[in-house]
Amino acid sequence: MYKVRVILDAKEDVIRTLLVNETTSLEKLHLDIAKSFGFNGQEMASFYLTDEEWSQGEEIPLFSMSEAGEGISMATCILNETLPNQHDKLIYVYDFLQMWTFYVEVIEQSNEEVTETKIILSVGEIPEEAPEKEFKADELSTDFDDDEFDDEFNNFESLDDFDFDNY
Repeated sequence: MYKVRVILDAKEDVIRTLLVNETTSLEKLHLDIAKSFGFNGQEMASFYLTDEEWSQGEEIPLFSMSEAGEGISMATCILNETLPNQHDKLIYVYDFLQMWTFYVEVIEQSNEEVTETKIILSVGEIPEEAPEKEFKADELSTDFDDDEFDDEFNNFESLDDFDFDNY
């Protein structure tokens, strides 16, 4: 049995702790998480492998994206193989239009048998709308010389005046 804590990435605490069979597929875990937060599980979703600092890694999509259908997917990933150790983590994104983002962590493992997923802790209510995500790009270097750029490209009136053969 795995005890899995799922935390919504939001200002207010919205947490669910689930008891899950260790041989559950990530597809079943996806449906259990969605249901525990009041979703129907019908939207696209992905898990992402992550490290201790929650850095997003390889995607595990709901459906295989490879042409032959043999690629990685939630159906082919088993919980105890994907997260073999206590404190292993995943990022879970549900509904790519809304971008509901959750932090998933194995907080306990035991030899107890669980046949059906159980919600053992429910804290907070899911907000009406997904919390807004702020994506930050690394700041670009501005080491180029603006004057050089201006001189080279400001001396023509239209694209017909530009000499493409020399570039």
